[in-house]
Amino acid sequence: MNFPRLSLRRPLASAALALVATSAAAQAPVNTQAATEARHFLWEVVSMTNRGFLFGTIHAGKKEMYPLDAAIEQAFADSDVLVVEADITDKAAMETNMSGMSYTPPDELSKHVAPADYKRFQMLLGKYGVPEWSMKSLKPFTAVSLLMFSEWARQGYDPGLGIDAYLIGKAKAAKKPIVELEGVAEQAKLVDSLTEQEHATIFSGTVTALESGLTGEQIEGLVKAWQVGDSFLMLEIARRYNEKVPGARELEEKFIWSRHTAMLEKIEGYLNKSNKRHFIAVGSLHMSGPRGLVALLRAKGYIVRQR
Repeated sequence: MNFPRLSLRRPLASAALALVATSAAAQAPVNTQAATEARHFLWEVVSMTNRGFLFGTIHAGKKEMYPLDAAIEQAFADSDVLVVEADITDKAAMETNMSGMSYTPPDELSKHVAPADYKRFQMLLGKYGVPEWSMKSLKPFTAVSLLMFSEWARQGYDPGLGIDAYLIGKAKAAKKPIVELEGVAEQAKLVDSLTEQEHATIFSGTVTALESGLTGEQIEGLVKAWQVGDSFLMLEIARRYNEKVPGARELEEKFIWSRHTAMLEKIEGYLNKSNKRHFIAVGSLHMSGPRGLVALLRAKGYIVRQR
């Protein structure tokens, strides 16, 4: 397989979702009731004065996925503003915040991970047809995250065809305003906050997941959960991966759940302080479980209905 053209100018949240939402999900049964009742990873949120939509995304896709289901396209069309975690088309912001993802030569990846882990990593580079020079200066988390996208690409999913990018393109074509929940700089701080040990631990665990086929099984399960709108299965995917990969639970805490207080404050502002309808698109895991945005909004008294 040829080296997939995976730009480093990808949203850091995308890499985080791919990394923390990995498990043997293909073996996990779909929650029958949830799969029957739920149609999409889409929720309508109603406040006393406004309403909007929450939409869970996946960060790689195929051409045949588009256009999205009519219910999703209609919700987007009925909204005045698109809200995303970060505008991944903002090349200037991506370039400005690249420093936290890589080392300054002569420092390099091989100096920050165990020699045995790096050798295993080199073997995977050969499997995916990725030249070593393209990864040499990257920090461990960034390197294995991009390699995970190589597995997505091997299974036919293109990170360039992710749902976030599709929605941003539609918004720009329709001259619909685009608002960032966080922005590239804020997300870059998350990666920059990883300690040396955290980098090394998640590097080793992710290499093992790629070697064992766990990542490939995850992709099948993740897409299946998204297609049927099953947030229960999505959370199960994350839980199973956490049990098998050292460091994954801690990474999930930092990259998913710790961000929700700030996200929730902004979402409530859209619902209570604006007369415009917002279509809020974030990674699907953010919607799932008792600490997800859907449950948090319901706990605050908002009406939240899955569409």
